[in-house]
Amino acid sequence: MVHIREERKEDFEGVRRVNEAAFGQPVEADLVDALRSGGAGTVSLVAEVKGQIVGHILFSPVTVQGANDLKAVGLGPMAVLPELQRRGTGSLLVKQGLEDCRGAGVQAVVVLGHPEYYPRFGFRRASSWGLRCEFDAPDEAFMALELTPNVLSGNAGVIRYHPAFQNV
Repeated sequence: MVHIREERKEDFEGVRRVNEAAFGQPVEADLVDALRSGGAGTVSLVAEVKGQIVGHILFSPVTVQGANDLKAVGLGPMAVLPELQRRGTGSLLVKQGLEDCRGAGVQAVVVLGHPEYYPRFGFRRASSWGLRCEFDAPDEAFMALELTPNVLSGNAGVIRYHPAFQNV
C-alpha cells in the first residue's frame, strides 16, 4: 500500500536516493537539494511503502514574465524507484500534489514532461495560452494546468523557473 505525505527533513536522504535511481544520475537529486535549501519548495511530497521512500514530487514557484500577480508553480522533478514505475505511484503523487497546490492558493501549474503522461491530469500545451518555456523545449512537452479557471487567459509570456534550474 502506497502512502503519500509531506516530505520531512528525515526524508532527504531517501528522496535523494529515489531521484538518483529514477533518473540514473545525480542531476535531479542535486536540483531538489538546491531548491529545498533555497526555500523554493511550494509542495514536496513523498510516496512511502512500508516506511521506505519510493517516490517524490516537488512543485516550486515559477513566474510568468509580465504577470506579477499570478501564483504559479512548476511540477518537477517527479521520481519513482524504477522497479515501481508504471504501477500508479507517480499518478498518486501528481494528484495529491495538485490538490495540495490548490490548498496553498496556487492558481496554475506548468510541467516540462512526457506529453503522453500529463494530459491525464488535465494538462495541455502551454502554448495554447501563449506561454513559452524559458528553456528550449518541444511545444508538446511544455504543458500547463489552470487550478483557478481562466487564470491563464491574458497572461501570455515566458515562464521562468527558479535559478537552480539553470544548472540542470
